Amino acid sequence: MEIKHVDWLNFLARWSEEWADAHGHVDELSPEDAAARRGRWLGADPATEADIAAMEDRLGRAMPPSYREFLRVSDGWRHAGGFVWKLAGTREARWHNDEMGLGEDFDEFWGEEDNPEEVRAQVGLWSRALQLDVESDITFVLLDPEDVGPDGEWAVRVWASWRAEAPERYPSFAAFMIAMHQEWHTLAPDRSSREGGPTFVNGTTRTQDAAVARARTAALSGRHEEAAALLEEARKYGRPYAHELLDQIAQLGGTRGRGVQMPHPDNPRFLSEQLPLKAADLLNSGWPPEDWHYSDPAVFPDTVQTAADIQRTVREGTYRYRPGGAFGEAVHEAREQARWGDTDAAWQVLRAVIPLWEPLGPGHIAPVGLLADPLLAPVLTAERRLELLRTPRGGESGPAPAPAGDRNPDGLAWLVRPGALRPWQTSTSDYRMILVEGIAPDELPALLGSSPGTPLSPPLRQWDVTRHHRSGQRVFSSYDDKALLSVGRAGPDWSFAFERDPSAGFETPRFVSPAPAASAPGGRAIVIWHERRRGTPVFHVSAGEGGTPRYAFTVRGGTLETSAGAVPVELAPPALGFDAPDADGQASAAAQALDAIARIHGVTVPRLALTEGRLHTFESLSWSRPPGPGETYTTISIG
Repeated sequence: MEIKHVDWLNFLARWSEEWADAHGHVDELSPEDAAARRGRWLGADPATEADIAAMEDRLGRAMPPSYREFLRVSDGWRHAGGFVWKLAGTREARWHNDEMGLGEDFDEFWGEEDNPEEVRAQVGLWSRALQLDVESDITFVLLDPEDVGPDGEWAVRVWASWRAEAPERYPSFAAFMIAMHQEWHTLAPDRSSREGGPTFVNGTTRTQDAAVARARTAALSGRHEEAAALLEEARKYGRPYAHELLDQIAQLGGTRGRGVQMPHPDNPRFLSEQLPLKAADLLNSGWPPEDWHYSDPAVFPDTVQTAADIQRTVREGTYRYRPGGAFGEAVHEAREQARWGDTDAAWQVLRAVIPLWEPLGPGHIAPVGLLADPLLAPVLTAERRLELLRTPRGGESGPAPAPAGDRNPDGLAWLVRPGALRPWQTSTSDYRMILVEGIAPDELPALLGSSPGTPLSPPLRQWDVTRHHRSGQRVFSSYDDKALLSVGRAGPDWSFAFERDPSAGFETPRFVSPAPAASAPGGRAIVIWHERRRGTPVFHVSAGEGGTPRYAFTVRGGTLETSAGAVPVELAPPALGFDAPDADGQASAAAQALDAIARIHGVTVPRLALTEGRLHTFESLSWSRPPGPGETYTTISIG
């Protein structure tokens, strides 16, 4: 309904008829409500111009336009929403004058200097407002004569003592009444069913249910903006599926509004999507696992064990989203790509089968369960989530959206750019890595593990790596430099093992390159160590082939510190500009060296997986030699 042009007579008549039809037991109504039901009218007689003039003379103010128009149709109203039982007409409206002493506390809070202007504007509300509630569930309806729009409308503020929220603001009396009609609609079906009343179906419900059906078709056709607008209106009337569908659009980034409907076991998506998403939200919020009430047998007796298992696997990072059909097969394939870091390939697999996805029921418009999968959720970047929303699916047709594009940069030079490994910061991260030819990622622990049988961890987020591998470690040695390496594919026939921000610094006399050990099966291996945060920039490259060292060099602070073997001409430090006197020049030289390595060997490492995804990890052999005769080292024991 267009708020600026309310047809008050038809609007109020329709509301009255809907209310009367929803109350089937006349003997349970008060005499006034029983009369309203018989007359099918919740209002009163129209106020005359003399009535309105007398009211304005008594109050000393002309009333705002939409309230005056309402009074001309009905001089008061019963059941405005669920908690205001009688609304004032010309005789009952009065200035509130802070009769309950609420202003002192509210004004002090609202008037704080740090509050936004719209909050501070409420100071004095209780003293100046016109009170319209006559009978209510401790709910105040206040017209604010100092919050006036360009159309002359006064804002309405509604506050209930049993609500924690600040007063809710409506820009006009008309907007307030429409919202109360919507509020009544959200409550009426539940009340009618509890009281054994008639089925709650009327013109409004039929109109809004038809809008939900159109919204669902629009969403499945890729028109999510159109769908969201229809669903937002239907949500205000509490129509079935409106919350749920709007929530799915919001989860994929298509609208800022969200539904608030909680998961229910009767929903076909309860176990496959809703609970996993709730578990992921709980994990990301940092709240303790004890807040997971879905495994409470008193609340969800039939799904307790499954809910507990879902929470555990989401926390461990082992949860798997398992839809059916061709889409489910593609999800499995995409997960295999993502767990070795190839997030772009994973998205290509998913993108190709989105049109084949099928909903589980009328409350389902998108495979949002992907967002609970620990490997696939990072693949769905904001741009890709919108592309998913815009892709026709579920049997509907429409134009295909423009591809969101790949996220992983080519080459290796991006590693030295500010914020490359920490997108939320502008600083440059230290790192070290090994590129290995002819070896699959899951074979790297056998070559480089800290001990025989070193296992790969489950896919881990970067901030969980140390906690997983060394949660109980109490002894630390200054010579035992074992890296915690994330592994994945680095290109055709290449794998990588990568550590961000090594705890140890690069020490040339003690450093032992893992390149020979990594290349032992017969291929090539490249080791790169880049360090900038310890004061003096260091860039090291060493290579091995067939278990034999081939070349190595180390540049520290613009000076070639060591060089061995036949360094490829493309990597010659002087030619790349490593002798630059400033750190920026040396970073530029490092970028050129990295891109040269990428060109020579056809390798890269996936930025999205390293920064936002999950990768398998293992603890490597030490990158430093043990102390020799007469050398000292430090051991620290904790606890």
